Amino acid sequence: MSRISFETLLEAGAHFGHLKRKWNPAMAPYIFMERNGIHIIDLHKTAAMVDTAADALKQIAKSGKKVLFVATKKQLKDIVAEKAQSVGMPYVIERWPGGMLTNFPTIRKAVKKMATIDKLTQDGTYSNLSKREILQISRQRAKLDKNLGSIADLTRLPSAIFVVDVMKEYIAVHEANRLGIPVFAIVDTNSNPNNVDFVIPANDDATKSVEVILDACCSAIAEGLEERKVEKLDNEVEANEENADAKKTVRRRATKARVSKAAEGADEAAE
Repeated sequence: MSRISFETLLEAGAHFGHLKRKWNPAMAPYIFMERNGIHIIDLHKTAAMVDTAADALKQIAKSGKKVLFVATKKQLKDIVAEKAQSVGMPYVIERWPGGMLTNFPTIRKAVKKMATIDKLTQDGTYSNLSKREILQISRQRAKLDKNLGSIADLTRLPSAIFVVDVMKEYIAVHEANRLGIPVFAIVDTNSNPNNVDFVIPANDDATKSVEVILDACCSAIAEGLEERKVEKLDNEVEANEENADAKKTVRRRATKARVSKAAEGADEAAE
């Protein structure tokens, strides 16, 4: 069963591409027709490719790995943040910090700086600083939180990135390509899909279009996380059962040894 229907995509306006004169020829396989100078995306292909991407995302989540969501378009920030938070995944909705993937240790240092500032606040060190110093540190903390707060829990490189608009987020895509990190992306008719591993051809400007696609993908991630929990629970139960069996075996052997020893003692007494 498909995760997203043709009708849902159609109602969301996912089929509207860009003007013909702005198109990227590499998107030709995903274009159904042209109407009034605008390219129309083939939504049957979109639905199929959403399914493929969602299945891959589910497996990544099931293996306990992270997917980094990237969308810095003003109209999409809230939607992407909400969807990523709903499945506990990191996201970037402000300016992409250059080198975030290729120079990840430096980014981690900046994130740790936030934790250090928080510690200063809690242990009373702030009380020994002047008002000006406190103001400077507070501003620095606010700036770090705005740009990096959403990736505070990302302790290692993500296993994949999900991008909305590969033209706008070209630096993120380039860094991921350089490191061999799989790229999932909603790609419009004016973009180049060649650097994307899992292409989802669709309107990347309309909030409704992006929302319905993210819904399908994040539902798959949620399924993967749930299956991971169930598997973990099953493994724990299995381990406990194995431990119980092992304990029973040890007790049986100990009892057998005691009985054998007692019998030997009786034989010696009889002699």
